[in-house]
Amino acid sequence: MAEVVSPVPGAGRREPGEVGRARGPPVADPGAALSPQGEIIEGCRLPVLRRNQDNEDEWPLAEILSVKDISGRKLFYVHYIDFNKRLDEWVTHERLDLKKIQFPKKEAKTPTKNGLPGSRPGSPEREVPASAQASGKTLPIPVQITLRFNLPKEREAIPGGEPDQPLSSSSCLQPNHRSTKRKVEVVSPATPVPSETAPASVFPQNGSARRAVAAQPGRKRKSNCLGTDEDSQDSSDGIPSAPRMTGSLVSDRSHDDIVTRMKNIECIELGRHRLKPWYFSPYPQELTALPVLYLCEFCLKYGRSLKCLQRHLTKCDLRHPPGNEIYRKGTISFFEIDGRKNKSYSQNLCLLAKCFLDHKTLYYDTDPFLFYVMTEYDCKGFHIVGYFSKEKESTEDYNVACILTLPPYQRRGYGKLLIEFSYELSKVEGKTGTPEKPLSDLGLLSYRSYWSQTILEILMGLKSESGERPQITINEISEITSIKKEDVISTLQYLNLINYYKGQYILTLSEDIVDGHERAMLKRLLRIDSKCLHFTPKDWSKRGKW
Repeated sequence: MAEVVSPVPGAGRREPGEVGRARGPPVADPGAALSPQGEIIEGCRLPVLRRNQDNEDEWPLAEILSVKDISGRKLFYVHYIDFNKRLDEWVTHERLDLKKIQFPKKEAKTPTKNGLPGSRPGSPEREVPASAQASGKTLPIPVQITLRFNLPKEREAIPGGEPDQPLSSSSCLQPNHRSTKRKVEVVSPATPVPSETAPASVFPQNGSARRAVAAQPGRKRKSNCLGTDEDSQDSSDGIPSAPRMTGSLVSDRSHDDIVTRMKNIECIELGRHRLKPWYFSPYPQELTALPVLYLCEFCLKYGRSLKCLQRHLTKCDLRHPPGNEIYRKGTISFFEIDGRKNKSYSQNLCLLAKCFLDHKTLYYDTDPFLFYVMTEYDCKGFHIVGYFSKEKESTEDYNVACILTLPPYQRRGYGKLLIEFSYELSKVEGKTGTPEKPLSDLGLLSYRSYWSQTILEILMGLKSESGERPQITINEISEITSIKKEDVISTLQYLNLINYYKGQYILTLSEDIVDGHERAMLKRLLRIDSKCLHFTPKDWSKRGKW
């Protein structure tokens, strides 16, 4: 999700939530700090010179992951602590600050966590005690409550004494009786809902009254009514689960070894683009030593040389991904590909995607998955822009397993288009959906942006009817958008829209929120047109084997 060859602008920043340098092993004594070049070993930590996004020199702490010798010259593969792995690189000895070297400390053997085979202790900068998450759990906001919200003065008229409508008591928790000096509380997951029905009142803002929002009937559809954790972006309990051994790209922490932490492909040529991979991908070992790996942009078959690719193109009659074209508008098309019927293409797609996805592990059983490939059409054919995959049967209501926009097409609105298309499919299926966790840092940003814009679009489009105050429930937002309730709640909290006032929840849209949303929507030119979608969902549970 960046531009051609180099990572996205801003990729040099530390990942969200990470502050300062990770704690490393004890600093070596002065004599060791002056060790000759040959004594630098894997596991050492020291400052390494790099250029940041502002083209300025900096010396972040880095860990030596590997050392190799080319023509008598040593190269060191470094991972910058607190930076994304996509920035890892080979550096020369001149870029190392040996005066501050930290040699690895031998650690006592520790038992495997949770008894999982092949599990290993996490890196020091990533370790988070599971007890911290457990102790920080708070009560979630009930999904059945009615939300009344206030629009800015310029966008809503002042009401004239409409009767207040109470909240539903069947969906409320017990109140937390504690004194407060503020009239309005900003809602956090710990804020309870009053158990008794409380009359809603006009919420004053800046000295003038605003009216709340009229009720909108939601469509009936299949949905999950389970509760939510504090934040749906995180894993459910912070405890690693045993990896599934089926699927094309699945999360698996037990395979986080020194080999998979290093990029193994130098460069990929795909059509008219050359891509620099960000992460490890399990292409055949003999191809990892090549300066460039050549891929057919239509069938994604890989070759070791340009001549091999040219010879392949004379035989390959594909000019678009295999499968059914289920959407076309302008130059944008979507193809639905069955992982069982088109195994070769699906496996090649997963290999390519793994170069830009860090939190997934590749397996070759693609049968349980469907792949939706987005393409851009020109006179030469349908060129792959990005894709997402989803399980044919998901017990967790996942509507996306993996999602990726290829680097040449990032920052052009294609990421949100992929996300919007996945929810459009969920609407046709009559379900609510959520992406499989964990999300990458870029994926999380894209989803939060999409959720925010979609929910604000619903709220700002509501109209008051027959003088009543506009109102809407979280259930209705979820049904209209197909966004899972947990994601709706986390987005409202992330935007800081929910206020708790006199026993009821009120959504307050400030002028800044409204103006920012309108500016963002003006820039969002690419949208999915449901009239151009030709898709009939299948009931995979009745098909025996996929």
